[in-house]
Amino acid sequence: MDLAFLHPLYEHPGPWASVYVDTSSHTESTPHERSLVAAAVSRELAAQGADEPTRAAVHRAVDELRHSSEPHGRAFFARSGEVVLDPPLAHAPPGTSAHWAPLPRTTPLLELAGEDAVCVVAYVDRRGAEFELRGSRGSQDVGAVVGRQWPVLLPALRAGPGHRRLAPTASGAWGDPGRHFQLRVENTWEHNAAEIADALAVCQEETRADLLVLVGEVRERHAVRERLPQRLHDLVVETRQGTGGRLLDEDVERARAEHVCRRAAAELARFLAARSPDAEGRTAAVEGVPALVEAAREHRIDELLVRPAGPDAHREVWIGEAPDQLAVRRTDLRTPGEQHSWASRADDALLRSAVATDAPALSVTAAAAGEAPAGGLGALLRWT
Repeated sequence: MDLAFLHPLYEHPGPWASVYVDTSSHTESTPHERSLVAAAVSRELAAQGADEPTRAAVHRAVDELRHSSEPHGRAFFARSGEVVLDPPLAHAPPGTSAHWAPLPRTTPLLELAGEDAVCVVAYVDRRGAEFELRGSRGSQDVGAVVGRQWPVLLPALRAGPGHRRLAPTASGAWGDPGRHFQLRVENTWEHNAAEIADALAVCQEETRADLLVLVGEVRERHAVRERLPQRLHDLVVETRQGTGGRLLDEDVERARAEHVCRRAAAELARFLAARSPDAEGRTAAVEGVPALVEAAREHRIDELLVRPAGPDAHREVWIGEAPDQLAVRRTDLRTPGEQHSWASRADDALLRSAVATDAPALSVTAAAAGEAPAGGLGALLRWT
């Protein structure tokens, strides 16, 4: 997950109100229910010590969702009477929650907003293809390819059984016209498959799609896939035609979920390989809070891996005003010129450090590979 959109949250000191609102259910009573949710969120923040202006800002923001048709939910991050960031969620949170803490509670975004795999669905046949962009917020047509049409079937090829006709070839010899027709058909399809692949590559680049779903018969799908640039092969999923000629939402969601799982598994495998010492005894990955804190202080985190349910995620660390000011013990944080320190969750503190150094972060929950990384927190390093 690219964390650049979180920069506004770390440009000002806290404390912060972090609220996750579930908007996945829609009934006639939804407006009234969401007004009650807004009031409940405000009360919860008050119980945790939030100031009145910030509670009021959050209350207004949540209350404005009364008539929202958002399919999953929204997060709100507020301080000093202002909602600073309110990203939509790609997945519904497990109920509405509110937090008041020195740092914004951003780690849940790795699973709720970070893996909204946008995909281009290509409905392929031998005449061309239609492209459809699908994401958690709906779908839209994004182009089509009309290939060459088939050669016209000559009357000579329509002769009945036992009356197979011969036609002169280009050299003047007599041969089987059906064979030449088939070659022309194959050449036409190869041309169309190449055009579809070229257009699909351009579409992926323009939409920045995470996934390409090829829908159609096996031979047509394979022909297009083979002609795609090598860089896109790992993004391709193939499937047969959906009900009514279009993939159902659950088909697309399954393909997107499988993509997320594959990506998490690949990154986890890279992490597991990197934590093994090289010939000189150095490792390119670390896990556990003390090692991660040291890496963050030295700006060495290249990618942060998080298992939000891991026991180290909510372990307490100490932070200062700057992203690289963090320590396992409060006494270790004290440096010349450092005046303030606060207790914080380890996962949120490390995520702040990752944002400051433009390092991505990824939830590896979908990979479900044992207990790695140990404690639920790990990182690939920029240098050993």
